[in-house]
Amino acid sequence: MNKGKLFDRADSEGYGSMEIPDKFRLSTYSYYLPPELIAHQPVDCRDHSRLLVIDRTTGKLRHNRFFELPSFLDESDVVVINDTQVIPAALNGKKLSGGKVQMLVLDPASKDSGRGDADCTDKICLFRTSGRLKPGSIILLPDGLELLVLELIAPGRALVRFPVPTSEFQQFLQRVGSTPLPPYIKQVQGDEAKNCKRYQTIYSKVPGSVAAPTAGLHFSSQILEKLTKKGIDVVKITLHVGPGTFMPIRNNDIRLHKMEPESYSISETVSTFLEKCISSKRRIVAVGSTSMRALESSFSEDRFKKVVGYSDLFVIPGYKFKVVQGMITNFHLPESTLLALVCAFAGIDNVIQAYKVAVSENYRFYSYGDACLII
Repeated sequence: MNKGKLFDRADSEGYGSMEIPDKFRLSTYSYYLPPELIAHQPVDCRDHSRLLVIDRTTGKLRHNRFFELPSFLDESDVVVINDTQVIPAALNGKKLSGGKVQMLVLDPASKDSGRGDADCTDKICLFRTSGRLKPGSIILLPDGLELLVLELIAPGRALVRFPVPTSEFQQFLQRVGSTPLPPYIKQVQGDEAKNCKRYQTIYSKVPGSVAAPTAGLHFSSQILEKLTKKGIDVVKITLHVGPGTFMPIRNNDIRLHKMEPESYSISETVSTFLEKCISSKRRIVAVGSTSMRALESSFSEDRFKKVVGYSDLFVIPGYKFKVVQGMITNFHLPESTLLALVCAFAGIDNVIQAYKVAVSENYRFYSYGDACLII
């Protein structure tokens, strides 16, 4: 991303960028990031990452460490975490011609996505390969299994048949798959085991994600214990991170972007508890955009309407928050849905200024990077 980059391309509806209000213009969410500030490795201790505290009302900033988080929260606060677990859904195979095929199984914990029989599982996969992948193509995995491409769904996306029963599919991925790290993390040989552990929150429990809810990566057992001792309630919900979270915005007018739905669940016990917290004016602090989107998606007319569902909520400036009043998040990619969400919550000027300060202070960015607390 070049500093001062201007956008003049037309969006898919034919409107030029000059006709788009600033808060809906993609270039509003651009910022300059030196490549050396992208974190390729996690800090040695999870809770020793840096913490930039942003006052969403005044824009005032404070520089701290994540292990100081409890001191910034009140005894009456409620912290909501996402207990999804990353599945090793990345696969490397070859075409019969010898060309490499990189695949990512989408929605790996769901039921069969196609028309497979009892001995097969059909899944939609993202793929990257040289040349073309056609219906009927065979993909060879290192363990000798053959996958069949049934249908091309969209560019870079195919319905693939796995010769494994649905009941055994997750075990299959555990055996042959790898942790689907973001492309900007440069994994060196020998880091696989470390990343398998560190690219997972300590409270992950429910398998289903293809990417980590990265705001939760900073939490340690000591932090959770300190929060509890202070009287702060920590409750768990689940949203399985899918491509909707990390797909780029391709329209100059961000209002035209459509989020892909991601499955979430909130237990009856938690939803009832949170409703009482909201009615009693307790502050709810969401850990990450996934927790925030699940909470905001399911709450309407003073109650949680759904406890199990799919969220395609795209939060942009102008959105009226119903549940969340505080947020813990990482530093996000320029022009991303995640950055738009943070700007909607804390204010565009506040966030862009905070990011400029973070760059000048050499904060670490993206999944393995440092954290923000917005209150």
